[in-house]
Amino acid sequence: MKHLSAFFILIFLTTSILFSQNTEEKKSTASKNVSIIEKEFLIPELNDISHKIWVYLPPNYAKNSKKYPVIYMHDGQNLFDNATSYIGEWEVDETLNELFNKTGKGFIVVGIENGGAERINEYTPWSHEKYGGGKGEIYIDFIKNTLKPYIDATYRTKKQQKYTGLIGSSLGGLISYYGGLKHPKIFGKIGALSTSFWFSDEVEGFTKEYGNTKKVKLFLLVGEKEGKDMVSGTEKTEKLLLKTGFKSKNIKSKINPNGNHNEAFWKSEFLEVVTWLYNIK
Repeated sequence: MKHLSAFFILIFLTTSILFSQNTEEKKSTASKNVSIIEKEFLIPELNDISHKIWVYLPPNYAKNSKKYPVIYMHDGQNLFDNATSYIGEWEVDETLNELFNKTGKGFIVVGIENGGAERINEYTPWSHEKYGGGKGEIYIDFIKNTLKPYIDATYRTKKQQKYTGLIGSSLGGLISYYGGLKHPKIFGKIGALSTSFWFSDEVEGFTKEYGNTKKVKLFLLVGEKEGKDMVSGTEKTEKLLLKTGFKSKNIKSKINPNGNHNEAFWKSEFLEVVTWLYNIK
């Protein structure tokens, strides 16, 4: 296994486990339009962890009866609040609040907390001989069959595929890529950021089998400072997708020369990812 990729995965596993040790030292930065659902969500056959679900609503949600697109995101601890993020938050709420103020475009974002030490199992559809994992399909089925119906029934959502996004980074990018291609009738907008394509050789066969989808938009992002293996994995996957039949107009691949494997990078690119996926000018 490539040492750089192994380092990334260990860093993120540590982040997931240790973030709770630092919450008392940090002040909450979550916006007023962010909350945590009271209902507990267990994922049978995956683990016995109760996954907290964060929900971001548009600033004007309570003042109208409009319906909104929904973006499902992983690593919910790191999306909205510095107090629950071990190495920095994405500032999804601040970014989307500003976007709304400028364009009037609003989104609902559903952030699913990872299971700490179970993160690898949750975000990998295939197993690795050293790192384990391989229960990602169960996790995606939970989003598709349990969480999405709950969100659609509880909030004013645009339920259709073309309004439903799936965005994540690192292993979260891998499971977003997998979920979008495997279930293109459910998820229409996919953000695969700093994706851990190195995790399994099965990515290639999976891409050949499911890459010929016509209605999915995909944003691939990677930073040069993440290492040659990460960059080449993204480039190889893009080429394979296009060869398989994925429409070139539906894929955007970006290599940021200054991008590192961290929340600061993903925070800086999140606005571009969303505006491209949802064609916001």
